Amino acid sequence: MWRSAVGLIVTLALSLLIVPLVAPAQPAGKLPQIGVLEPGLPPWDPGRGGARFRQGLRDLGYIEGQTITLEVRWAENHPERYPALVADLVRLPVDILVAGDTAAAVAAQHATRTMPIVAISFDAVRDGLVTSLARPGGNVTGVSLVFGDELAGKWVALLKEALPQVSRVAVLWDPTRPMITATMQEVERVAQGVGLRLQRVAARQADEFDAAFAAMVHEGSEALIVLRSATFSRARHQLVALVATHRLPAIYEDRRYVEAGGLMSYGSNPDVVFYRAGYYVDRILKGAKPADLPVEQPVKCELVINLTTAQALGLTISPSILFQADEVIR
Repeated sequence: MWRSAVGLIVTLALSLLIVPLVAPAQPAGKLPQIGVLEPGLPPWDPGRGGARFRQGLRDLGYIEGQTITLEVRWAENHPERYPALVADLVRLPVDILVAGDTAAAVAAQHATRTMPIVAISFDAVRDGLVTSLARPGGNVTGVSLVFGDELAGKWVALLKEALPQVSRVAVLWDPTRPMITATMQEVERVAQGVGLRLQRVAARQADEFDAAFAAMVHEGSEALIVLRSATFSRARHQLVALVATHRLPAIYEDRRYVEAGGLMSYGSNPDVVFYRAGYYVDRILKGAKPADLPVEQPVKCELVINLTTAQALGLTISPSILFQADEVIR
């Protein structure tokens, strides 16, 4: 009898300790709502971007409609729509905002300084979203792509190895991007060291591409480096088509250009970054504060080469470059 009573008391005591630890953060009957600002057009491509974010949530045990809901707002390649889309999500209100690119994150941060924001950005510090990667310090955290000036040497080296006779290279850049000048300066510094002359060619919108390529032809540029830009990424099929028309060997920072027909890319995989955004949503729903969640950066960059494009350009990619490639598209 005594042992049974003691057992009951211990069981009750443990129950009182355990229940608060597993109690849901949300009111009974209310599912967490995650607002997603998506740069492109619906629907999400299988295995890419937003679809990878959803997979990340599923792998952490979340089921849409049962344990979590997603409120997706599509900018449809018009970043000027972000402020209105953010305002709509804040009014609902959602529990967390997930921003699919830097412009979306900036718009979200302008709209609220209290609602948690998980940002997928180019460089969270340089874009002004956080005070530091280790301690974001505000309501924004997330994943930051490797910034371009860290990769400049590799882009130049790959072009020089693939095209040893090239002496003049154009660099297509978006001057509206925060801190892009630092990347451009690093590309120029590295190129000068190997005897390449660079031509800066600016484009702010896709309707400036034709003029940009006309400038490249006029100056006699023999190859092209395309710096990362949300504007360029949204119009990547148009951009790759122009590169092919002008028969310019080009290197990009994003593998999606190579999948669209570009020659080669070296940079972080954006789909991996989107997948990791699910981890931040999970941590915040479990009580973590964005200010205390360090911003991640990809630990690996990948080289992707399109051999079909190389053949169309009459190029033979050296075995040494192919050996470095993480993926070869044939």
